[in-house]
Amino acid sequence: MRSIWASRANLYFRIRIQPALRSFANECRGTLAHLAAYVGVLALLAIIGIHWWGDLPASPALEPSAREDWSAATRSYPAFAVSKLDMLGKTETYEIFRHPEGGRKDVLRWSAQGERPVAELEIYRPGGELDRSGPAIAEMAARMAPESRRDLEEAGVIDSKFGTVALLRLAGNANEAASCLGFIKHLDESGVRLSGWSCQGDALPAQRAAIGCMLNRLTLLTSGNEPKLAELFARAELRRGDCAAAAPPATSVDWVTGTENPRLRGAL
Repeated sequence: MRSIWASRANLYFRIRIQPALRSFANECRGTLAHLAAYVGVLALLAIIGIHWWGDLPASPALEPSAREDWSAATRSYPAFAVSKLDMLGKTETYEIFRHPEGGRKDVLRWSAQGERPVAELEIYRPGGELDRSGPAIAEMAARMAPESRRDLEEAGVIDSKFGTVALLRLAGNANEAASCLGFIKHLDESGVRLSGWSCQGDALPAQRAAIGCMLNRLTLLTSGNEPKLAELFARAELRRGDCAAAAPPATSVDWVTGTENPRLRGAL
């Protein structure tokens, strides 16, 4: 026979504790259901967000510029040299830059220690990046005067072993005796672009002669796997003149190489 205390405990369990346990279990199941639904919604939003982000067009502001794609090629060997250039007291530096799409730039600069370069020569062999490299004249303006935003204007032409070369100067510098001269020459048969600038010389004839001398003394050290480049320099050497002939004397300047040349037509 069960005691009265056991009967009362069983009654208390059925009346009080058992409903409380059922309520707690129901709340746990409800919480888990809500949590599962919440996680599912987050996963769905993440999937939609990833799909939406992948469909967005690439923003030009977020794409690296052509200049940022270039990197120094420290393990590449120089392919060009400028022999016997009269740069007393100036140090020559040689840098090579490569583009992931195949382009290569060999850049020679001459400067005194701790000073701004007085001359620069760039030999650009383009790759697949050429269509996005931007206008050559705008790039030249930034190289000649990084602190200035002036445009370039034609400053005549000179003759060289690579043919006629267009000269450029910063707009508004026509009457400045010590202004720098730039140049650009596209060699279509090989795809090479020669460009650069020089501040050598106190007058325009001397500056023109300095650029002509730089180009006439540019030599090829190695062509690698580019036979057209080797052929280009071989033919150019046949037309090579001395530095004195790079620019005619002021008393015998004609309309072809004179200071006041007719404006050039076509893109440089």
